[in-house]
Amino acid sequence: MKSNKKNLLIVEDDPGLQTQLRWHFDQYEIIQATDRQDALDQMRMHEPEVVLQDLGLPPDADGVTEGLLTVQELMKIAPHTKIIVITGNGDQENAIKAIGLGAYDFYSKPIDTDTLDLIVQRAYLIYKLEAQNRQLKSQKHDSPLEGIIASDKQMLSLCRTIEKVAPTMATALLEGESGTGKERFARAIHSLSPRKKKRFVAINCAAIPDSLIESELFGYERGAFTGATKQTPGKVEIANSGSLFLDEIGDMPLSLQAKLLRFLQERVIERLGGRNEIPVDVRVVCATNKNLSSMVADGSFREDLYYRISEITIEIPPLRDRGSDKVLIARHFLKQMAEEQKKSITGFTHETIQAIESYHWPGNVREMENKIRRALIMCESKHISANDMDLLSSSTEISLNLRHVRQEAERNAISSALSMTDNNISAAAKLLGVTRPTLYDLLKKYQIHVT
Repeated sequence: MKSNKKNLLIVEDDPGLQTQLRWHFDQYEIIQATDRQDALDQMRMHEPEVVLQDLGLPPDADGVTEGLLTVQELMKIAPHTKIIVITGNGDQENAIKAIGLGAYDFYSKPIDTDTLDLIVQRAYLIYKLEAQNRQLKSQKHDSPLEGIIASDKQMLSLCRTIEKVAPTMATALLEGESGTGKERFARAIHSLSPRKKKRFVAINCAAIPDSLIESELFGYERGAFTGATKQTPGKVEIANSGSLFLDEIGDMPLSLQAKLLRFLQERVIERLGGRNEIPVDVRVVCATNKNLSSMVADGSFREDLYYRISEITIEIPPLRDRGSDKVLIARHFLKQMAEEQKKSITGFTHETIQAIESYHWPGNVREMENKIRRALIMCESKHISANDMDLLSSSTEISLNLRHVRQEAERNAISSALSMTDNNISAAAKLLGVTRPTLYDLLKKYQIHVT
């Protein structure tokens, strides 16, 4: 039977002190380690909230080099864990070094177990409060719209635009690469509109043969063609009083574009093979991954239809341009899929987070979803590796303007550090190798808002 006790990792090579600490902290599930590698293995296996660690560990039991390295590597694996280092009597200098590497607190020998007990209790309390705070921040900021995960400034601005557009009857055109989540944004428009309790009907214009798309959209009467054995309403009619989403509208054949234009102008349809005009009240949202203005210029898309469907045009940026959103979205998919598949995988390694940030994501959000689904199958530990996700480096166009390169690199590094540390300024500053005041100046310079 699984214990309900909290996990406490004790990293200590002295058998006598090990026994003393184990006996005193019997209200916890004690996990023991005697050296750095053992401590790292136990951390990956048990994920304790609090660690008690002696700085003098073999093979440098008389020094602190091995102990400080252990602190540093433990924080890479589990940055939220509270490490309490145990130092020699009066060794405040090395204790401060450990704090600088991410340790939560320190305690100097000789050990008074009652005092140490209070420090450990406080560490668990702080860990719990911080975890609750991260959860609240995630709920508040990761989902500005239903179904949308975003904290990037550009994406938040896009979400505000959708909030303004949704209550109106304006026909919206969503432009963006394949896999950027255009249908999710269309559904967000519907859910924020007065029609949210009515149907949302989607049709992919690229997935239906030209010979069938008219009957799919507008329906048909019995006997309209061979096999039409009964009267059948089309997608437009089914969406009456609700919202109609026309995905990949750039693939709609020219012969049908005139009929769609008439519907948008007059809000009436005629079923294939029918003569009666049927009034339809529907909100239309369109999407495309093509350049419609170029298609208008070469005659493959009607100019009048283009202006009719683009009353409001919303450009959805590719995933590679969404800054720290990449890690947010990856964590969202991991949590969702791990629950669905009942997997006990809790996060990504530090190297994986860096790979997610640097990867080009040519397939956008859809590619990320597929890679995380693959990783859940391949992963053999509690943290997904870059190899599990099959992440490869991607080449990007190189800017030769050194000032622009430097500014972009700084902005991306700051966004990545904030994402990796859940917007903890002190921890982000340590990752970046700058002081807190310097980081605040950089945040102001690049207009990065931390909430």
